[in-house]
Amino acid sequence: MSLSAQIVNLLAALLLLIGFAMLAQRRILTLIHLFAWQGVVLAASTLIVAHGTGQAHLYFSAALTIALKVLLIPWVLHRLIDRLNIRWDVETLINIPTTMLIGIALAIFAFALATPISQLASTITRSTLGIALASVLLSFLMMIVRRKAVPQVIGFLAMENGLFFAATSATYGMPLVVELGVALDVLVGTFIFGIFFFHIREQFDSLDIRHMEKLKED
Repeated sequence: MSLSAQIVNLLAALLLLIGFAMLAQRRILTLIHLFAWQGVVLAASTLIVAHGTGQAHLYFSAALTIALKVLLIPWVLHRLIDRLNIRWDVETLINIPTTMLIGIALAIFAFALATPISQLASTITRSTLGIALASVLLSFLMMIVRRKAVPQVIGFLAMENGLFFAATSATYGMPLVVELGVALDVLVGTFIFGIFFFHIREQFDSLDIRHMEKLKED
């Protein structure tokens, strides 16, 4: 195994650890910090793959990741929680130990699912495909078990990170035009979610999604 592949495997393990940390975290501010660190690890992995394979477009992908997912989006989320004054602990539908056990089961399932696919791949990052799928499933689980709207959006953004890492692992990334389109969609979506949060807060004086479920029932 080449040095580049070993470093990418190490960064993939860090990405998975951050995914579990986000799943167990109960404070929104710390969730934002973990999301930013996830972007740092994702950008570093992309740079290593770009250097090891000579895929020039991955350098742009890494720069875009740093600009959006390490700097801009965390800054927007920081401003959002400051305006909404929601730095309190995150409520969950399931207690943390049970959530972590479900997360471990999902990670095992992801590795089992990715193993036959990884054997067919020829990229230096093929061994990280299981971790990429596990990161996506952990982010999806975080969206399901949170009651507040903001952590659910952070889970959605983290899931997009996992999908991007999966694309890098399987095919050395998506075409540049697709990456630009996805980045623009994520950025616009973040601003739309911010406006949506303010409207929820004005109507219900809370960001708990159970209030919207009650409104739907009425």
